[in-house]
Amino acid sequence: MNTIRGVLFDLDGTLTRPGALDFPAIKRKIGCPEHLPILEFLETVVPPERRRLEAVLEEAEMEAAALAEPNDGAEACVRALRGFSLPLGIITRNCRNSVDATFERLGNITRDHFSAIVCREDAAPKPDPAGVMLAARAMGVDAAHLLLVGDFRFDIQAGRAAGSLTALVTNGRPCPWRDDPAPHWVVTGLEDVVSLVKNSGLT
Repeated sequence: MNTIRGVLFDLDGTLTRPGALDFPAIKRKIGCPEHLPILEFLETVVPPERRRLEAVLEEAEMEAAALAEPNDGAEACVRALRGFSLPLGIITRNCRNSVDATFERLGNITRDHFSAIVCREDAAPKPDPAGVMLAARAMGVDAAHLLLVGDFRFDIQAGRAAGSLTALVTNGRPCPWRDDPAPHWVVTGLEDVVSLVKNSGLT
């Protein structure tokens, strides 16, 4: 297993507590079929209507950002990883405005802690690996030595496609899947990520 030289976090449900974004409700508002991801559905909508629906999505993201809270162990995890002198990054399917608003709610976790923040305006969204590769370059880390930490299959798919290491955070709930593809690790919470990094041979 490759040594971990940088850690790239998903935002919603990973660094923040899960549940702020009500995806089923958003899908109902914009007419997105249940079986389709929201961003992929929007790509099928003609531009004038797409802009209106994108505004509905961004409004929902901003409402969720106003309620965001750090996930359990998030501050301690970020502090410990920075103590290892590891570059950190964030990759999210959310818009940049909502990410900016989320940081206002994260207390001791600030933008300055992250060498890269990749939003949907910056690269094709997960599960496409483009954003992972962009973050890796900004962090100065080969993608093969990057650990992507997330709570959803798109995180694992994007990390795997980029050749990165991956960790699925279950937030204490049963893991809904272990393939598609499989994450390298399944962890309960962010405190486990620190141990995982230590055991990779960094310290």
